[in-house]
Amino acid sequence: MAAISGHCTFRSHQSPITVPASSFYGGDIRSSSISFASPSFVRRTHISCQASSDTSPPSSSVNGAAKGEKKDFLHISDFDKSTILKILDRAIEVKAQLKSGDRSFTPFKGKTMAMIFAKPSMRTRVSFETGFFLLGGHAIYLGPDDIQMGKREETRDVARVLSRYNDIIMARVFAHQDIIDLAKFSTVPVINGLTDYNHPCQIMADALTIIEHIGRLEGTKVVYVGDGNNIVHSWLLLASVVPFHFVCACPKGFEPDKETVDKAQKAGISKIEITNDPKEAVKDADVVYSDVWASMGQKEEAAYRRQVFQGFQVDEALMKIAGPKAYFMHCLPAERGVEVTDSVIEAPNSIVFPQAENRMHAQNAIMLHVLGL
Repeated sequence: MAAISGHCTFRSHQSPITVPASSFYGGDIRSSSISFASPSFVRRTHISCQASSDTSPPSSSVNGAAKGEKKDFLHISDFDKSTILKILDRAIEVKAQLKSGDRSFTPFKGKTMAMIFAKPSMRTRVSFETGFFLLGGHAIYLGPDDIQMGKREETRDVARVLSRYNDIIMARVFAHQDIIDLAKFSTVPVINGLTDYNHPCQIMADALTIIEHIGRLEGTKVVYVGDGNNIVHSWLLLASVVPFHFVCACPKGFEPDKETVDKAQKAGISKIEITNDPKEAVKDADVVYSDVWASMGQKEEAAYRRQVFQGFQVDEALMKIAGPKAYFMHCLPAERGVEVTDSVIEAPNSIVFPQAENRMHAQNAIMLHVLGL
């Protein structure tokens, strides 16, 4: 999402976080209204966006390399449907080869990847590091205290230095501005391992898992129950490219970013619904999806959110309404007994752990794509 310069401000009842609008939406940012299930909702989290008149990407380069010479993976909607499906097909192929025990495919041999972690994560670190190693490469972990990006050293300087040492950069950060700046100033591909705005690698793994278990992504009904967070934003961005039915059921005031919903709806590709009624939402679902109610950086709100989110727990009763064909998915880590019951995660129709495994396989395919391999 890299065509619009400007900024977006995330506001909650705690504190503001400023992030860029640059490339959030891949097109014009417009003021618009959106109808939710209840017309009287009050937002507790909001992203306000302002765009400048400069709507074209930088024509020249940083460090002398033209921007068009490299690919980044920052948002799913940066790519068209055929490219997304091609990446997913590649993930299936490479996964099958690894599962067969064949370790002869080493396209990353002699290559290194810098992994920047402002936020710690088991799945993101292990899936990227293991996947890069299995395909012949070497990954370097840079934890929160190793760089202190934006504090100890400016992001643009980090990008230019790491570009000279490595073939690819993956970053898991808080502010979306950081991933935008890394990509702007890096001369090697940058992959978004998560920001407060979106989580594209997770949703690519989710799409891969749905294809494996249902046989297709197109035309399925995916119902997310919980907070309208970065996972929801990535689902919406995928729905603006690939046709399927996406429903987000969340409490009033916790809807996803209105401009991102607007983008997905205006794309006219998928049926998009935002509702405050989880029971109605999950009817005839192919997938019921959940995430923690309080993400990293929101833990001080956990007690408050548990009160507000009553009725949004995915339990056996809700899955029964969804129907016998519905799978359960969760991006993990899960707070069992909070947003989902233990019995749902452990049920036969839960595909949470194949979903977690597919982080590695989807990311392998993403890395192959951005490196042109």
